[in-house]
Amino acid sequence: MQWYTWMEADTVRSFSFYELIVAEKIVLAEELRVLDGDSPLWRPARPLLDAALRLEQNTDTYSWHGWNKQQITTFLDRLSPRCSLVVGVWETVPGEAGIPEREELALGVVCEVVNGEVHSICTFQALTSAGLKPELEPGVDNALEIMRAARRLVAPVAWALFMEKSAWDEWLFAGGDDGGVIDKGELLATFARQGRCVLLGGQPRVYTCEG
Repeated sequence: MQWYTWMEADTVRSFSFYELIVAEKIVLAEELRVLDGDSPLWRPARPLLDAALRLEQNTDTYSWHGWNKQQITTFLDRLSPRCSLVVGVWETVPGEAGIPEREELALGVVCEVVNGEVHSICTFQALTSAGLKPELEPGVDNALEIMRAARRLVAPVAWALFMEKSAWDEWLFAGGDDGGVIDKGELLATFARQGRCVLLGGQPRVYTCEG
């Protein structure tokens, strides 16, 4: 049985997602560190970790909303030996009683990737210790500040993705007509061409994907 050690909020816990786990390490390191599991921003991130565990623990034919292990491991294996991945998702909150609508951070996470495996996860709240301001708004200036803080606290940023929640949900949960695997990278590229996301590459140059 493959067990994962999950280090969250200074507490080390060993756990298995199912009673039996496929004894093959694909995406997650055996000791996965969650740096700020007590952050409110961790709550929307936790289901994504659960989904990654399901993918890792099942056979290669298993898929989750169009995702499978192969396309994830192929992507991670192409990254530099130590880097970080950044995801920021904003949601438009309607205004009430004369208060205008506002953009609220719905998901903000940084994953540390070492030799093709995710070794640690933190939220944008943890980046405040690296100088990031607590109040964030969508936009390139804030995106670059997030990337700089992620580099200081975690590792150089390989890719950073920023988008609105409706587009994020559509991309995250999209599957084939039969519910099977689709090319998530190609779908994201389509979103970028439509101006529905901003994708920034950390090195050697910056890519902005807008319509």
